[in-house]
Amino acid sequence: MARLFRRKEENQKSLWERIKDVALADVTVIAKGGVDEGSLERIEELLLSADFGVSATLRLVAAVETLAERGIARSQRDFLDVVREEIVKILSAGRSDTALRFNFEGGPTVILVAGVNGVGKTTSIGKLAHRFTRQGRKVVIAAGDTFRAGAIEQLRRWAERVRCEFVGSEPGRDPAAVAFDALDTAERVGADILIIDTAGRLHTQLGLMQELEKVHRVVAKRLPGAPHERLLVLDATVGQNAMAQVRAFGQTVDLTGLVLTKMDSTAKGGIVVALKEEFDLPVKFIGVGEGIDDLLPFEVDAFTEEVLTG
Repeated sequence: MARLFRRKEENQKSLWERIKDVALADVTVIAKGGVDEGSLERIEELLLSADFGVSATLRLVAAVETLAERGIARSQRDFLDVVREEIVKILSAGRSDTALRFNFEGGPTVILVAGVNGVGKTTSIGKLAHRFTRQGRKVVIAAGDTFRAGAIEQLRRWAERVRCEFVGSEPGRDPAAVAFDALDTAERVGADILIIDTAGRLHTQLGLMQELEKVHRVVAKRLPGAPHERLLVLDATVGQNAMAQVRAFGQTVDLTGLVLTKMDSTAKGGIVVALKEEFDLPVKFIGVGEGIDDLLPFEVDAFTEEVLTG
């Protein structure tokens, strides 16, 4: 697959190459089952610097230490396999279904999309709608960001570009009312999927967070089981700041998954592991470029390989 993560220079070493250089360079020592405390600390530092977070980092380092002590891992390749397998375990545990959940009870599948300003939320919605229409599904996009006229117009242009239905609104209108009307429209036109945009908001803006909860409540009352997906869009380049965003939005809406944008603009990728370990939320899609097809379904094995050796 194409490289997910940007390196500052083409000759910049991968995360695993840096781990080998600072901690696993002495193959003779490794073969004797010896990974000293200093080496473990250096591995820990590298993982933290790659945004793996404290919890996931400690888990990965502990796995390396345990297998080294038991003599199970005796070569650099063995240690790579240990770290790779532990990352896969983290991403595959608990709520690990990276596929979208669809409504099979009648009516459209409703996807509610939230996120702070500037993360690429509107663009992600447009690209997601494009994926669905290309699959032959009928899609409606609802402009629930009524605070900015520009946001409504941007989403309208995306709807025209990907040839799907659009439910707009006047600036300042109640977003919950827009969502309600959008459900009416989706049912009337026989849509398979309704994607509801919401206003970009800081996770510290209590009033706007309450408004998001209201949109969720109105949709759930209007169509039992909806919204079937509650996706939070995050900018992969903000690193550990994403943790605070997930924590705050998760207290307002029961999130079902994450969309990470701008993965191609970061040399790190550990934040995906950190978020899964902390919140048990699967990443559903990742943005890897500006093209209309550059929103990709998240694949655990491919991501793990890329974050370590890509």
